[in-house]
Amino acid sequence: MTSKRAQLAAWSTLVADTGELAAIRALTPVDATTNPSLLLSVAKQDAQSALLADARHLARQIGPAEDLALRCDAFATLTGQTILELIPGLVSTEVDARLSFDTRATVERARGLMALYRELGVDTDRVLIKIAATWEGIRAAEILEQEGIRCNLTLVFCLEQALAAAQRCATLISPFVGRIYDWYVKRGMQVDTAEQDPGVISVRTIFHTLKGLGLDTIVMGASFRNQSQIEALAGCDRLTISPALLEGLEQDSGPLTRHLDPADITLLPEQLPMDETTFRWALNDNPMACELLADGIRRFARDQEALEALLQATD
Repeated sequence: MTSKRAQLAAWSTLVADTGELAAIRALTPVDATTNPSLLLSVAKQDAQSALLADARHLARQIGPAEDLALRCDAFATLTGQTILELIPGLVSTEVDARLSFDTRATVERARGLMALYRELGVDTDRVLIKIAATWEGIRAAEILEQEGIRCNLTLVFCLEQALAAAQRCATLISPFVGRIYDWYVKRGMQVDTAEQDPGVISVRTIFHTLKGLGLDTIVMGASFRNQSQIEALAGCDRLTISPALLEGLEQDSGPLTRHLDPADITLLPEQLPMDETTFRWALNDNPMACELLADGIRRFARDQEALEALLQATD
């Protein structure tokens, strides 16, 4: 019997949820995704001091030396460039989470990231711009997609976020599993199997709905706490998985069952586009999604600030 990782890879594209270059080199995923938390972890490593210096140099070539935002973006794109040398597929690079409620600023920052990638000679068709799935973020992604800049809408915790993004032609969405699981368990829910897991159920619902509506947006399950959650989503378009869980799948040679297959989904009647009022009320009326979206943005914002401070300290 082949490993569960190999079985899973026959149905789902496997993505490394890490910025750790050594892990990516060892695990050989198809794609990789980064965020401010992962970039901060990379920046703290002594082995990456040259990358920090390169980021400072690249930023100074383009803008003011004191522009920490530009230096962070330079570090993110240099890290992305290095990752792309190790994988055959795509890398996701995230816009500053503090811009999550500003459509225009998000669009401008995304354009800047792509300009940096072009400055480095990177094929921008291999880059996804990662944006929090607020209403403003989804609107920014709509504008960027029209310009040919492909987007990954992250921090997706409910169907309404997924629908709004997919209806506006987002290339990819990242619905989270583990953080939903954590939220319910913390409030007393007992989850004995993956079939009962509210995070797994959320991604399955999003997958079935988007495929049933004939929407082309890629569904990438994210934020896993254990291997059983991953196995329960076998067949999802993409799965972004931490190095530890990827290694666990590699070492496990048990049989794996496919749970998601677009060929098995019945087409649904066309729905009206998700408008702003409906979207905002749905989030407001869903304590889990509302709280987790806000918490995710805050966490990424704090790590962005920490990354800025670290980069400033390298002067």
